[in-house]
Amino acid sequence: MNKVLRCGACAIVAAVASVVGSRVMAADVGVVSHVKVLSDKVEDVSSLEDWKKSFIKPGMTDQEKAVAVWKSVVMFRHQEAPPNEFLEEDHPHDPIKDFNVYGYGQCCCASANIEQLSRYAGMEARGWGITAHSVPEVKVGQQWCMLDASLVNYFKKPDGTIAGVEEINKSINDWYAKNPGFKGNDKKLGAFMRGEGWKKGPEVLAGGTGYDQNGWLPAATHGWYSSMAEFGGKNFLYEYGAAVGYEVNVQLRKGEKLVRNWSNKGLHVNMLEGGQLSALKENPSDPQGQLRYSPKLGDLTQGRVGNGTLEYNLPMANGAFRDGMLVVENLATKAEDGTGPAVHVKDAGKPGVLIFRMPSSYVYLGGQVEIAPIVGESGSIVVSLSDNNGLDWKEVGKAGAGSAGQTIDLKKYVYRRYDYRLKFEMTGKGTGLDMVKVTHDIQHSQRPLPALSQGDNKIAFSEGAQEGTITMEGNLNPEGAQGKNLNATDFHPQLKGIGASMLRVEGGTGVATYQIDTPGDLARLRVGTHYRVRDARDVWNVEASFDGGKTFVPVTKLAGPSGGTSAYSILDKVPSGVRSTLVRLTGEQRNTTCMLGLRIDADYKEPHGAVAPVKVTYAWEEDAKAKSDVHMSKEAAEGYVIHCEAKPVMKSITLERAD
Repeated sequence: MNKVLRCGACAIVAAVASVVGSRVMAADVGVVSHVKVLSDKVEDVSSLEDWKKSFIKPGMTDQEKAVAVWKSVVMFRHQEAPPNEFLEEDHPHDPIKDFNVYGYGQCCCASANIEQLSRYAGMEARGWGITAHSVPEVKVGQQWCMLDASLVNYFKKPDGTIAGVEEINKSINDWYAKNPGFKGNDKKLGAFMRGEGWKKGPEVLAGGTGYDQNGWLPAATHGWYSSMAEFGGKNFLYEYGAAVGYEVNVQLRKGEKLVRNWSNKGLHVNMLEGGQLSALKENPSDPQGQLRYSPKLGDLTQGRVGNGTLEYNLPMANGAFRDGMLVVENLATKAEDGTGPAVHVKDAGKPGVLIFRMPSSYVYLGGQVEIAPIVGESGSIVVSLSDNNGLDWKEVGKAGAGSAGQTIDLKKYVYRRYDYRLKFEMTGKGTGLDMVKVTHDIQHSQRPLPALSQGDNKIAFSEGAQEGTITMEGNLNPEGAQGKNLNATDFHPQLKGIGASMLRVEGGTGVATYQIDTPGDLARLRVGTHYRVRDARDVWNVEASFDGGKTFVPVTKLAGPSGGTSAYSILDKVPSGVRSTLVRLTGEQRNTTCMLGLRIDADYKEPHGAVAPVKVTYAWEEDAKAKSDVHMSKEAAEGYVIHCEAKPVMKSITLERAD
């Protein structure tokens, strides 16, 4: 393995550098945000805007854009029993979350992915429910084009345009009218499709881009015979919506380490429900496997599901942890006064309080916190956790005089979450902590990880905007979370003339108001909605207030008529110095006005955020021999080359602070 440092040399780095610039490292930094490592072998899909830069190129026609959307969904998700977060309509439908956290899902998920990405690229999109299947359409000019990323297929007509659902239906039904003995007979259809027989079937299906010689679609789970059954029936329009807003934002404090693996330990988000997930064992190199098609699309992984770890070992004794905390009250360190535990109560007459967040870009599958308490004779340490942005707290552990080290299991509190807070309340002279270490199992998709291939690999490292995000997202059906995730009501909304279930307007007008507080100055507000406004007079008005409700500014207007659609809105003109925001949703109803999904993201400037050195460690094998590469960053954006003599088998990538 040879490694060559080429700061700013690669085009991929130049693109990053144009955004983040070349910034010197700060001497003492609480948190580094948007830490990103890219390989020139894998497209960047860490946010909607990064996805757009990767796939939507200047000069593309609308049809080329639509096919690029389809290709990206085919590349980064695979047909499999879907993950269930017990949030919006159960399955995650946000394309950026699906690409990065899971990498698999059902046809409804793939349809939603295409719908949302197409809209972000400036095109109209809609969904269809067909027989035992779901498909999306994208509008190109005046033509609706069916693009099925779930089963990896679309139909090109002789003139080069792409057929829509209604055209496909008509072509199949016309053929059945002439060949009635085939309808409903899968065995006969299966025999007919072999040896390119499928090309002699319905004219539109003869333009199928996914079928092989014998009529099988790329994963070989479905074929031409399936298409004949799925289309042509009583189909209906249906929005496979998503309240989007998820982004990858790797943040690192001193003592924090993120490991992402090109492998898994059999863990997945629905393992507690006993669901089977074949994707845990699927391997793109298996010629009989369902991922057999993915290497042709650049897949360099050993599978789809990845299990990694997020670890935070607070550097307590020297006080380096302070700038990574939300609250540090009445606490001193051993380095400061030379006494007591590493961190201890400063004034014994008052409690000492320590609060910090544990945000993650990847879903938590379990967790624990190890503590080494030192408790005075009449003192105590109470450990509490909040999974709703500090609005409510649950006691998860306690230590009294003489307590030994403890390991507190956090799984039941943080399972399926992406963010939570820990609070340590310490009382009594001499009471404190010598150690706090938090460890989590996480789930991530292997597919978007920055994999290496044989030869030279251009690596781009960057640290982006020094921002964090506070997110409000909960199940809008009070019964829907079933105790397995948050309900929207857990964020304490003020409801007037509106029901807690789906925010259904109860009369002519209803109002729901949410308050979001941020640890630093607000940078922007992002609102993802999946909503219903059936009548032309039904409408949602979304507004924000930065002065405690005295005045409101518009965020977006969601007007009818629509039985269901989705929208994503960004408000980036906000007053300086704001750390508390009210988001107000006012619904006007004549028929049905409700919300099926709602996500509010408040991006804020990290108070102690800056550029700092980061250690990037790659691990892989070549010819069964362990290989590794360690890179210490010196700038906010830089590039280097990793050379692999033989085809690498990827193992892991680790990110941690190097200062």
